[in-house]
Amino acid sequence: MEESKYQKLLTVRQVAEVLGVSQVTIRTWDRMGKIRTIRTPGNHRRIPEDELARLLNPDGSDVLGAPVASS
Repeated sequence: MEESKYQKLLTVRQVAEVLGVSQVTIRTWDRMGKIRTIRTPGNHRRIPEDELARLLNPDGSDVLGAPVASS
């Protein structure tokens, strides 16, 4: 099956909840260039799913210098 060329985009709220940080932190990381975001036509931030995967870093290391919440 062919992989979709469109990936899911997540809201700032969704990413903040997964990472266990505030929405303000996500926006700050965007301004600092620590995370990659996409802007919608309405100028809202969206974070690609692969960027969230990078932030979660499967080896458990801390990508951004902030603790990641564990479930």
